[in-house]
Amino acid sequence: MFTGIVEEIGAVTAVEPSGDGVRLTLRAPLSVSDAAHGDSISVSGVCLTVIDQGDDWFTADVMKQTLDMSTLSDVAPGRAVNLERATAAHGRLGGHIVQGHIDGTGTVREVRPGAQWSVVRVGIPVDLAPLVVDKGSIAIDGVSLTVSAVSPAAEAEPWLEVSLIPETLAATTLGRAEAGTPVNLETDILARHVQRMLAFPTTENPAATAASTERGSA
Repeated sequence: MFTGIVEEIGAVTAVEPSGDGVRLTLRAPLSVSDAAHGDSISVSGVCLTVIDQGDDWFTADVMKQTLDMSTLSDVAPGRAVNLERATAAHGRLGGHIVQGHIDGTGTVREVRPGAQWSVVRVGIPVDLAPLVVDKGSIAIDGVSLTVSAVSPAAEAEPWLEVSLIPETLAATTLGRAEAGTPVNLETDILARHVQRMLAFPTTENPAATAASTERGSA
């Protein structure tokens, strides 16, 4: 579990085929400073497991499903990535609950620089649009952000906007994003649960119905 507060910008140093997936090696001095075999580290929003490590690097396997769902599908040595260690149970929830399970990818459509911040518009898949709300939470490349605007529900090509403060621009790879940049998206877990529950027809609880009948006849 993560909070979407990026701890460092790392870099991919090696990509090796591994069955139908790949094995990544990443430079991550802070992330491995207290890491152990089997620990989880968020790599631009994707939860990966440490399988080997050194003083300033770690290696992780990425399976095909993850490659298909995320921007890691075309990862190459030299790519900068956002890194965050799994949050400690006694730590502060500085962002929001982020699982590291990517819902899909979006594409930066526009970056509008301001005096103190930048507004970034991201095109998102149609199936994710209902899960994104104005002033709600979204994780973009592993960064916990507040949605500052959303497209109308009838929009054929939905989008969302986020406003990035100077700290976010400097401390994450989003400060380098430009139109056309692909990004990983993870919607809020509560929205996903609600959507799933609404997909099922409403049925009465047999036990509750029986108890109600017994009270009515008493």
